[in-house]
Amino acid sequence: MDTMMMDAMSESTMAGMPAMDMSMMQACMDACAACEQACTVCSTQMMDCAPACMNCADMCNTMMRSMMRMQGMTPASMMAMLDACIAMCQTCMDMCMMHADESPVCKMCAESCQACMEACMAMKDSLMADA
Repeated sequence: MDTMMMDAMSESTMAGMPAMDMSMMQACMDACAACEQACTVCSTQMMDCAPACMNCADMCNTMMRSMMRMQGMTPASMMAMLDACIAMCQTCMDMCMMHADESPVCKMCAESCQACMEACMAMKDSLMADA
């Protein structure tokens, strides 16, 4: 995200929501984007994890888009979105870990899911601490 956009977003806050740490938000969006890409690649492997990968890719994309379009977001809806993204990444990571020894793509996907979960958890912790 470019500097002008981050400056504009940091100046506008959501109703009832504390100002977000823009660097943490950027890290979360980057992790979601990387996870979406890894899951999309992994879903083409035709393994048992393909449905979980496709669902995780969709959830990561939705989380990222929601964070960029914060108008109308409430603290409860942001927390629910973060929880959903964390849960979907956990499911996908667990499925991909079953194939990680035989598929470097599944291993990469599982690692991306873990990084995304960690970024979403950090974002959630930050929002809870500021509340």
